[in-house]
Amino acid sequence: MTGPASSSPESESILSHRPFTLFWGARVASTVANQMQIVAVGWQVYQLTHSAFDLGMVGLVQFLPALFLALLVGHVADRYDRRKIARICLFLKGSAAATLALGSIYGWLDKDAIFAIVFVIGATHAFESPTLQALLPGLVPARLLPRAIAWSASATQTAVIIGPALGGFIYVFGPSAVYSSSSVLFIAASLLVSLIRIESILPRREPATLNSLLAGIAFIKSRPAILGAISLDLFAVLLGGATALLPIYAHDILATGPLGLGLLRSAPAVGALSTAIFLARRPLKRRVGRSMFIAVAVFGLATIVFALSRSFVLSLATLVVLGASDMISVVVRSSFVQLETPDHMRGRVSAVNSVFIGTSNQLGEFESGITAAWLGPVPAVLLGGIGTIAVVALWIRLFPALLGLDKLANPAAPVNPAPPATATTS
Repeated sequence: MTGPASSSPESESILSHRPFTLFWGARVASTVANQMQIVAVGWQVYQLTHSAFDLGMVGLVQFLPALFLALLVGHVADRYDRRKIARICLFLKGSAAATLALGSIYGWLDKDAIFAIVFVIGATHAFESPTLQALLPGLVPARLLPRAIAWSASATQTAVIIGPALGGFIYVFGPSAVYSSSSVLFIAASLLVSLIRIESILPRREPATLNSLLAGIAFIKSRPAILGAISLDLFAVLLGGATALLPIYAHDILATGPLGLGLLRSAPAVGALSTAIFLARRPLKRRVGRSMFIAVAVFGLATIVFALSRSFVLSLATLVVLGASDMISVVVRSSFVQLETPDHMRGRVSAVNSVFIGTSNQLGEFESGITAAWLGPVPAVLLGGIGTIAVVALWIRLFPALLGLDKLANPAAPVNPAPPATATTS
């Protein structure tokens, strides 16, 4: 059961829903593991190569699997039990982290081996991310979905604060210690997902036709406001991918070590977590489209200030602002897309969304690495911030319906339900 229907969204505790609590714990564990792993991989690759291009390649090899698998993973998420898919993916991530640990211990983990394992992690993440996005709306009543998304985002940002700093600290004992810790956390997240019990609808397993595979793209294309929201975040993250160059900023510009790098990586999450907690308690009710555009513009401005900063304290502060503004955009976009998408389409729409949003982080890292290799790290980040602001101005003209979006769909109403196939509790 998901709670009394008479409870208002403001008074009902989101954590009283056990499936969501387990989901929240799994998100914390897996994201801490992922963030620790990112710090270790970035620092280890830069120590091995001292190359901005190779730092960008770390992002590219994670992006490519998601790009090529996008249509397939969405179809899988809509045909099979999403909990089982997520559980398997998290277990495989734990195995990959264990392989990185063994390679570090026995000395065979060179740049190419890291890229190969990161590619496998990227392929696994390609299945995991849209599956978890599609799973979330089934864990709470529809009226609580915006708050659930904010709480889920707070789980991610809590982990993003803890993970990089913890990874930087543990790296003192060597990369194998970081990878081993990540492996344990991934396995723990897999176990938490396996404990989720909900009444679910077994989807009709329609054949994997071309029309079915492309259904997510067709749905997004038919909804200009959804297309605008997703693509706005895509280009903002793509152009503003300063985080890929944090090892260079920490090592060469701000003169800090692995612990300083961990703090820099944690800073955006401090702002994002504070904002997520605020939005979980007081969701945006009016002018949500305008709020999203303002937030992305502030994201671009914060990126510009970070590019020009030579003060560690100022750099941390601008990264906090960057994270806070990004969280407003994330909550508005995610709530809007999920509430406008029928459940039987959520896997495919989430898969396309993951390519646009989730993997744009990796592609943004590649773009930043290439630009930094050509122009230097400071001009690369500066141009990214300017480009983000330019995209905001252009998107306001291209998607006026998104700018005029006043409030999210009524979460108490059903969201275009598909005709049920078979109900089951598991």
